[in-house]
Amino acid sequence: MTMTTPKRIGLLTGGGDCPGLNAVIRGVVRAAVGRGWEVIGVEDGFDGFLHEEKCRVLGLEDVRGILPRGGTILGTSNRGNPFSFPMVREGKIELVDVSEEVVSCIDRLGLAALVVVGGDGSLKIAGELMRRGIQIVGVPKTIDNDLLETDVTFGYNTAVQTATEALDKLHSTAESHHRVMVLEVMGRYAGWIALESGIAGGADVILVPEIPYDVEKIGHSIAERSRRGRRFSVVVAAEGAFPKGGNRVVKEGAGGKTVVERLGGIGEQVCRELGGYLEMDIRVTVLGHLQRGGSPSCFDRVIGSRFGVKAVELIEAGAFGQMVCLKGRHVTSVPIEDAIRSLNLIDPTGEMVRHAEALGIMLGR
Repeated sequence: MTMTTPKRIGLLTGGGDCPGLNAVIRGVVRAAVGRGWEVIGVEDGFDGFLHEEKCRVLGLEDVRGILPRGGTILGTSNRGNPFSFPMVREGKIELVDVSEEVVSCIDRLGLAALVVVGGDGSLKIAGELMRRGIQIVGVPKTIDNDLLETDVTFGYNTAVQTATEALDKLHSTAESHHRVMVLEVMGRYAGWIALESGIAGGADVILVPEIPYDVEKIGHSIAERSRRGRRFSVVVAAEGAFPKGGNRVVKEGAGGKTVVERLGGIGEQVCRELGGYLEMDIRVTVLGHLQRGGSPSCFDRVIGSRFGVKAVELIEAGAFGQMVCLKGRHVTSVPIEDAIRSLNLIDPTGEMVRHAEALGIMLGR
């Protein structure tokens, strides 16, 4: 694991999928092959190390034509934590530490370094593996844009564009039928998608996890719009938004068949709550996984490609334990431990929130 010049590197994509993953894969492979190295693609995130047949060589032919494709050609998993791996025993799910099997597989494959493309969860796993002696470089990926130490994560730009296009479409039907249209978007702890798409899509109300909302104030705001002759309103709500004194809406809790709490339903809840204050037709649209799919935007293709190349450059320089990041116009790196110490959340008193409110957007308070 201490080769001076790496000849064989591993590459995996973990966590939820998002547009731009294939751009990163392509960037890593092209940059590595250009240096005479071999890239081993690990399928289905860290799970792939538990099934060695899922670890395969990636050459230039394998990454040809994948730049505009959404998702990841390697597959991914957001439930494959090797330090807490779900296994069925006597009909029940138990969480087992299989990290030693992962480390052994990496050794057998002769990987001098591993590129982990993922968000907060995947990079925390990467941090644990580094403590087991694995040399790792991280690449930040999440549509929620909730990782610290990078101006933006790839995948976010495309997700915001998808949500904005949905708001544009909802505006026309909301105005035609004099309705309140609620759009539920992703954002478990960080409401960046809701905030930026809401500003770009001309939403009247934006609800984010960082600002618990007051439904009575929202109802009065929409009613006042109606009295002024604006007989429709558009609300965008992050899935993790919740009312003052309340909790996030959970569709499926941890346990049973899942080890990850699954959010969903805030849009329906907001509809029910507003029904007590408004004599208007209220409808909800859940954007869901549409935000994760589709062809990546130009921005995400470019930054994903640059992140992939930078990851290889860091390995070449022996700069392990680093996460690639964007600072201004420059792609650089920071220690992974700095990027995962907490989440990048919206500042309720910050500039973007103030600007949204100055535009007349109601943020539930």
